[in-house]
Amino acid sequence: MNRVDFSAEEVPLPEWKGRAKSFILKVLKYLGRNNWDLSVLFCGDNYIKALNAKYRLKDEATDVLSFVLGETVEDPKGGVRCVPGDIVVSLETLGKNAAFFGVTEDEELRRLLVHGILHLDGKDHKTNEPWEPMLALQEKILAHLAGERIL
Repeated sequence: MNRVDFSAEEVPLPEWKGRAKSFILKVLKYLGRNNWDLSVLFCGDNYIKALNAKYRLKDEATDVLSFVLGETVEDPKGGVRCVPGDIVVSLETLGKNAAFFGVTEDEELRRLLVHGILHLDGKDHKTNEPWEPMLALQEKILAHLAGERIL
């Protein structure tokens, strides 16, 4: 069983977090991941800009950051749990990007969550070209879950 925890900085914890959890659980199921304890933080641009500057040396806001932990811990109920890391999503940049790319905020949010999960799953990309294997997988997952809505 996978677990997802949410927190927020600079923004209220979204009322739609339950639908985000449901979507994330479906992404993890699609990827065949089990016993994950995933953390998602929603924030504003100032908060993500500070993280981006500190950890990526980029003094600008961004839409999503993934902080890979990649540890396993013993489950008190038996077995092993994976603690892959944290996903941070700026709701401000999400809105700006949705407008820029001409997509709904819901579509952009789903894309950012899948993107963050794939990074925590050990995948990466050098460019933003759609032929990159990670980005092609991202779009395949989004197509598979096209009927899902968060917002």
